[in-house]
Amino acid sequence: MAETPISPAAPPPAAAIRLEAVTKRYRGQAEPAVDALTLEVRPRELLVMVGPSGCGKTTTLRLINRLLDADEGWITVDGEDTASLDPDALRTRIGYVIQQVGLFPHMTVAENVATVPRVLGWDRARIARRAEELLELLGLDPADFGDRFPRELSGGQAQRVGVARAMAADPPILLMDEPFGSLDPITRARLQDELLRIQGSLAKTILLVTHDIDEAIKLGDRIAIVDRGARALQVAAPERVLSDPADDYVREFVGSGAALRRLGLLRVRELEPGHWPALPRAAERHVVRDELIASGRPAALLLDEAGRPWRWVTARELERGGEPGTEPGVPASAELTPAATLHEALDAIVRGGVGAAAAVGDGGALHAIVDLEAIMAAADPSRPSQRTAGGEEAGLVRS
Repeated sequence: MAETPISPAAPPPAAAIRLEAVTKRYRGQAEPAVDALTLEVRPRELLVMVGPSGCGKTTTLRLINRLLDADEGWITVDGEDTASLDPDALRTRIGYVIQQVGLFPHMTVAENVATVPRVLGWDRARIARRAEELLELLGLDPADFGDRFPRELSGGQAQRVGVARAMAADPPILLMDEPFGSLDPITRARLQDELLRIQGSLAKTILLVTHDIDEAIKLGDRIAIVDRGARALQVAAPERVLSDPADDYVREFVGSGAALRRLGLLRVRELEPGHWPALPRAAERHVVRDELIASGRPAALLLDEAGRPWRWVTARELERGGEPGTEPGVPASAELTPAATLHEALDAIVRGGVGAAAAVGDGGALHAIVDLEAIMAAADPSRPSQRTAGGEEAGLVRS
């Protein structure tokens, strides 16, 4: 199904959430569920609050939309103190997605999506258009799913409907409470990708809570790592959290795989340029061989007439020639783009067998060659730069 862009009736206003020294105590509990939390979600930001189960993350979301009231401190939405607002009116401005989905079992999918617009008094035609638009956006054919009941949906389908319902009135803010936590890994990854795609188009202000650090790193513009009482220990971009954890707790929470996790954040386009020989396939063999030997690299990339990766060749293959009608080396697959993650680049390098992989831009022309040394340096910023025989940093050669 083709992706359908959302077209809200009017551009959503910038939205921001601020909690200032917010505390919430539950009767019979010695420690506050939320203890003097100060946190800001910037306009059009996807902030992920991540921490262990029972640390106050869900309570924080319930305080923001006034399902609970704070005992101390204050919360503002777009600069307005939420304590001064009617709770029901506040909630029409905030979409709320929970792990259990909470669809009304006696309503169809389309009716579930229409819940908030109906409360706001939208006319039936507008509600129907909005429900159809959102279902298409989330990969659910309205003709197929609109008349189904929740019991007829898989877990992933129900979660998509829950997201659609939260977005139905085009709220500038989304609160998401472990929205993908109960799903299988494949469905979870697909819905994470859907959320990133939607956020790239709509730029909502989103506060998502999870206990999964990998999910936080994948989704968050920033991550807030919290401890008991929702105490914010570090609030920073994912790369900063991985490379420079604020304390031992954050370091332990992130775990020993921080360097590998960085590979999912960084892109091919962010690597430093280096030197790998890349020449036209029409170049004479001795020219390619001489440049390859001078580079100190194990292989050179030959390009076709359009500048697209064609074949990888070694000095030995160039020297010995080959059977008549055969070409030297091995085909150069071009599966990477400048936007590819370094995790994807590492996979391409391992499968390619020459120690490097080609990334292509528009029209398939060579954009860069990425190698293992560059990936290792990016994964561990403290690692000294590797240098080629010619004294240049290893990494990319740009066309």
